[in-house]
Amino acid sequence: MTSSIGPAYFERLYSDDPDPWGYANSSYEADKYAATCAALPPLQFRRGFEIGCSFGMLSRALAARCESLIAVDLVDAVLERARKEAAGIDNISFQRMAVPAEWPAISFDLIVFSEVLYYLSPTDLASIASHTLQALDPDGVVVLVNWLGNTDAPHTGDGAAEAFIRAMRPAVTPVLQTRAPLYRLDMLAR
Repeated sequence: MTSSIGPAYFERLYSDDPDPWGYANSSYEADKYAATCAALPPLQFRRGFEIGCSFGMLSRALAARCESLIAVDLVDAVLERARKEAAGIDNISFQRMAVPAEWPAISFDLIVFSEVLYYLSPTDLASIASHTLQALDPDGVVVLVNWLGNTDAPHTGDGAAEAFIRAMRPAVTPVLQTRAPLYRLDMLAR
């Protein structure tokens, strides 16, 4: 597969099953979100950007560490659910956005890609790396979380992470790389 998986694929998934990955009750997801937040430097981020937020479960945890957070997804229905479940958390803005074609015109000190990079074509993956380089504040970090199982996507989790890391070098390099049985977590910084 050489093209990115687009909105229609995800809209179909969510219309067939309102929680296709079992986010609400998954110990895998809960453990992964906890590990992601625990890996972050012990500071408050000014502006965070989360790509592929789905229902906003990780978004709510990230919001506690950010002054402001933009969380984006391709599917309107999941964004509506995310907004409802994050009601009262004023520093999250949930937006429909198709990266890399769309990208906010501001910079960030935290950019998170949790299980989304492998859905991108090689061209889009390179483009998203370029956008990330331009948008990352000098003291910022990028967090990649990638599933290590089989995917029906253009990349494996390892392949997507390694391609993204190569595209970011030498300006941004890994400062943390860990593996769990089902996912890998990479943190990159300038």
